[in-house]
Amino acid sequence: MILASTDRRFPTSQNIAVLAVIALGSALTGAAEPEMAAPAGMVRIPGGEFDMGSDSKIARADERPVHRVRIDGFRMDATEVTNAQFRRFVETTGHVTTAEKPPRMEDIMAQLAPDSPTPPPASLVPGSLVFTSPTGQEWWWRWVPGADWRHPQGPASSIEKLDDHPVVQVSWFDAEAYCHWAGKRLPTEAEWEFAGRGGLRGKTYAWGNADPYHGKPRANIWQGEFPRQDTGADGYKGTSPVRSFPANPYGLYDMTGNVWEWVQDWYRADTYARNTSKSTLVNPLGPADSFDPEEPYIPKRVQRGGSYLCDDGYCASYRPSARMKASPDTSLSHTGFRCAASLPEPPPK
Repeated sequence: MILASTDRRFPTSQNIAVLAVIALGSALTGAAEPEMAAPAGMVRIPGGEFDMGSDSKIARADERPVHRVRIDGFRMDATEVTNAQFRRFVETTGHVTTAEKPPRMEDIMAQLAPDSPTPPPASLVPGSLVFTSPTGQEWWWRWVPGADWRHPQGPASSIEKLDDHPVVQVSWFDAEAYCHWAGKRLPTEAEWEFAGRGGLRGKTYAWGNADPYHGKPRANIWQGEFPRQDTGADGYKGTSPVRSFPANPYGLYDMTGNVWEWVQDWYRADTYARNTSKSTLVNPLGPADSFDPEEPYIPKRVQRGGSYLCDDGYCASYRPSARMKASPDTSLSHTGFRCAASLPEPPPK
């Protein structure tokens, strides 16, 4: 694989995967707001301030430094978008997902170093990236022709009887299209973390500081030896139905584990380092561009929340502050999304 990322579990570009396979991843103190009925399936997130990022010993460099952020109230889907919901969108609009389209040669080459080899045109077929537990030393992500949201593990798989599971194998562009159709939007990275913390101040996990591997399972994460064996001790191997685990204090499910979730923001490894002023950031929208020094040719969007592939020995990304990134045309078998919406403006007095 031509992957420079230090997190080798998560290939960061669908297009790079094509080439690689062929040629060689609160303190919530705001004032109370008027109560308004939330649309079906959404919950109201109160406005307030919080410390964004983490100084935990297991936090990554791009989660530092911790900085103060103020967020206006907004609404967020209580769950990740499910297969049933995404199916209604596709049936209504005729939307064709990124994974169902052949990759374009110009898009592939634009994300690679200048001297990279060119894949043969005949190899550019629809497909996506699928996680497969290795039996030896092979790479655990594979480019699988025919993998898409209806066939998340490849053409022989299906989502039959998985209506209440989160949709996966959707790109950032697919998530944006769904949100627009639903009259919503993707949450910003700051909104997502604010909501994911559920009002808890300075805690490592969405539920506090309790070790996720002791006591009753709190999220769908990996148990066992990664990447070879997931014991399914939490009841699931792969995705789980939404609402399978307790909601956070705001009434949001699966803000930890199950699937990574796309958000609005461009990814920069130094985003937080650039926000070092002492003033509180108000409703930050993220940087105007993307730069990942590990893969400098690939513009990326942020993902949040961790997934069923997160474990304590590899990435421990089942934390509200954990960040991941991928090119917006990337689709993977552990990546989905949920929608947000701004609160309506109050009527003039």
